[in-house]
Amino acid sequence: MVARHASPLQALLVNDKFDGDVYPNEPLARHTTYRIGGPARFYVQVGSIGALTRLVETCEEVDSPWMVLGRGSNILAADEGYPGVIITLGRDFRTSRFDEDTKRFSVGAGVSLSSVVQEAFHRSLAGLEFAVGTPGTIGGALRMNAGSRNEWLGSRVVSVTTFSRKEGLRRRLGGEIEWGYRSTSFLPQEILLECELSMTPADPFFIRGKMEASLARRKKTQPLNAPSCGSVFKNPEGHSAGALIEEVGLKGHKIGGAQISEVHANFIVNTGGALAADVRALMELAQKRVFEEKGIELKPEVRFLGFE
Repeated sequence: MVARHASPLQALLVNDKFDGDVYPNEPLARHTTYRIGGPARFYVQVGSIGALTRLVETCEEVDSPWMVLGRGSNILAADEGYPGVIITLGRDFRTSRFDEDTKRFSVGAGVSLSSVVQEAFHRSLAGLEFAVGTPGTIGGALRMNAGSRNEWLGSRVVSVTTFSRKEGLRRRLGGEIEWGYRSTSFLPQEILLECELSMTPADPFFIRGKMEASLARRKKTQPLNAPSCGSVFKNPEGHSAGALIEEVGLKGHKIGGAQISEVHANFIVNTGGALAADVRALMELAQKRVFEEKGIELKPEVRFLGFE
C-alpha cells in the first residue's frame, strides 16, 4: 500500500510491478572502486527497458536528479552522497551475443568489459587486447572511449543503442559518433543500452601475447593493490600527467587517507578511510602546482558525483 503523501517517484519505487531492486540511502562507497562515497537517496537496479524508461520519466517529472552508474571505476562520489536516484542496469542489459558470420558481438551496457575481452580471446578474435584488466562495464567504457591515444574501444564499435527521454530509443552507427581521447559525443542524459563490436580473426598466440604484455605493463606501472579510480587526469597533448605531477614533487604526497601513488603519480589511492574531500584536495593541489611550475592545465578524467 502506498502512503497517501508519497511522491510519484516513491510510489513507483514501492510498486510491486516495478521491475527493479530499490535500495534507499545506499552508501556509494559500496559501488565505487575508490570505496568512497556517502549515501544515494535511492540506488535502483532496473531489470528492463520498460522499468528504465518509467524511472527516468518519473525522475524528470518530479525534478529529481538521476545518474546511471556502472561499476564506479571512474567515479569520485561525494562524502555527502547523492540527493537523487542512482540507476544501475540489471538483467536485460547484461546479455552478450555473438554472430559467427559477421564476427560481431552484441553486448548490453551492463556487461563487464573484461568478460568481453576474455570471450573475444577464446574465439581467437583480436581488437580488444589493450583493454585486458580494465575494470568497469561496456557502457562506462563506451562513454569515456576507454583505451589510449593509439587504441580505443570506439574503433571497434559498429553501432550503439541509446535511450533518452527526448529522443526515445536510438541506434547510431559507430561512424556517426565522435570518438576522442577519453571523450565521446554522447549527451549527458543519453543512456547507453547496447552496442555492436566488430572483431578480427587472429592467431590465438598473437592475441595472448598482446594481452600478457598489456597485463604485465599494467601490473608494473599501476597501483593495483589499493582502491583507486584509475587515472585521475587526462594526459595533456604531448605530456604525461603522471610525469608532470612527479616533476613538481608530489609523488607520494598524502592528505588524510588519500595519497598520490608512489607507483604512478596520475593515480590517487585510498590508503584506508580516505574521504572524497581528501582526494579532491590532492587533485586541486596537483593542478595548482603543475600549472604554476609547468604552465599546463591538468583536466580531470575522473567524473564527480554529488558535488556542487
